[in-house]
Amino acid sequence: MNSPSLLARFANRFDAPDLRVAPTSTLTFAGIRIEVLAGLTVALALVPEAVAFAFVAGVGPLVGLYAAFIVGLVTALIGGRPGMISGATGALAVVMVSLVAQFPEGVGVQYLFLTVVLMGIIQIFVGIMRWGKFIRLVPHPVMLGFVNGLAIVIGKSQIGFFKTADGSWMASSQLILVLALVALTMAVIWGVPKLTNAIPAPLAGIAITAAVVIGFGLPVPKVGDLASISGGLPQFALPDVPLNWETLQIIAPYALILAAIGLIESLLTLNLVGEITGQRGGASQECIAQGAANTVTGFFGGMGGCAMIGQSMINVNSGGRTRIAGVAAALFLLLFILVASPLIEQIPLAALVGVMFMVVIGTFAWNSLKILFRVPKIDAMVIILVTIVTVMTDLAIAVVVGVIVSALAYAWQNATRIYSKAHTTPEGAKVYAVQGPLFFGSATGFIEMFDIQNDPALVIVDFADSRVADQSALQAIEAVAAKYQSAGKSIQLRHLTRDCHRLLTKAGHLMVDSDDDPDYAVAANYGVRTGILGGH
Repeated sequence: MNSPSLLARFANRFDAPDLRVAPTSTLTFAGIRIEVLAGLTVALALVPEAVAFAFVAGVGPLVGLYAAFIVGLVTALIGGRPGMISGATGALAVVMVSLVAQFPEGVGVQYLFLTVVLMGIIQIFVGIMRWGKFIRLVPHPVMLGFVNGLAIVIGKSQIGFFKTADGSWMASSQLILVLALVALTMAVIWGVPKLTNAIPAPLAGIAITAAVVIGFGLPVPKVGDLASISGGLPQFALPDVPLNWETLQIIAPYALILAAIGLIESLLTLNLVGEITGQRGGASQECIAQGAANTVTGFFGGMGGCAMIGQSMINVNSGGRTRIAGVAAALFLLLFILVASPLIEQIPLAALVGVMFMVVIGTFAWNSLKILFRVPKIDAMVIILVTIVTVMTDLAIAVVVGVIVSALAYAWQNATRIYSKAHTTPEGAKVYAVQGPLFFGSATGFIEMFDIQNDPALVIVDFADSRVADQSALQAIEAVAAKYQSAGKSIQLRHLTRDCHRLLTKAGHLMVDSDDDPDYAVAANYGVRTGILGGH
């Protein structure tokens, strides 16, 4: 038995029940109850995450909680995928801290608010331009690496809850107790779906573990030990910073980076949730929703955010399928801040860590460990590379690296596929039937195919099984034509497709002597003008 199969079977024992008890909710009383309970579960899991990420960004806990509420509410109402959950995230927090740290205490957060507003405006612009569709260019191996890396990042982020305020590990007796409570929560989440679907398993896990801790008075860290979550309604205020060119120079680079990271994580989460719920589309709408949410939260004292894959998985696995769950999660979170903070602060962190560990097990693509030995080596390398880069840096860099490596690998594979089949016509002309695409990667191979010295006076290049793709291809055609011209010979192009014809015509390469040029989708012969693109 190989280890990937063993790990995959181990994972299936945990995450399969959650996925099976996540039916599509309907607007019946039972369906709404499932949605509301799923929202409550998500809200409970959002609290420590929002507080922790606020600390990472160097701002107060309410700045993170307000962001989770506002971003979560706006995206739930107008986002591109019902069932997705958004809020303050660690991927954005690690960028924000660099901005906040540049200024004295209390000043940096004001610059952050204005940065979040600009970030939102950029995201709205991306949505209006419908650039979200380019997420389709992300290959499946990159997606696998993304979810694997993110699962590891979520798991790593929970380790801090096993340490004390000074960064050292808990005392062994307390650590054992906390681990036991984490295990209890995970066991409840695993077992409840086998007994009933009346309550989301993560909510049951939190409730039972909290009851045990409170009932027995166990000395373990609670939500309130992180920080107080009590507060009032978020208030509208303009960021207290100078609105001038110097300020724009400071915040613009951060806004661009945050907008890119937020959209990449959101759109990849949109695709992942779509695969589970069977939904499609919505990329541009999600970009606009994320932008609107961040623009609003910047004016209401929030640190901004994006889609959260962990909380989205909790919601989906708890039965959340409509916008009701996301709205409920945001409203419950506001309720916690306004009136229920004393109760929420009594929830043991171990219960929430247990929920997130189950999310890790359910998120990690265990099947990818098996297919590493079955897919092409380059795809296996991309999965591993994206996973590592996600863990070591951040999601945006990992996805960009994965797409670049996949694109280069694809280009190289296609570059090696170009060749030609040559034959001579009864009239004495030599025909090169080009096979494979002609683009920057195959341009050199194309040039090397021709035997200019020994070819007859007329050479025909047949593109019936090829396509002229880019400027490098045009340059290659001109280079070959120039060589034949220097040798006192002529070259003609045949069987150009319509898009190839337009490309060559725009460049000024095609030259037809007769007035009755036939449909160029058939077999027209074209001469080639040289000296148009130059020699470099």
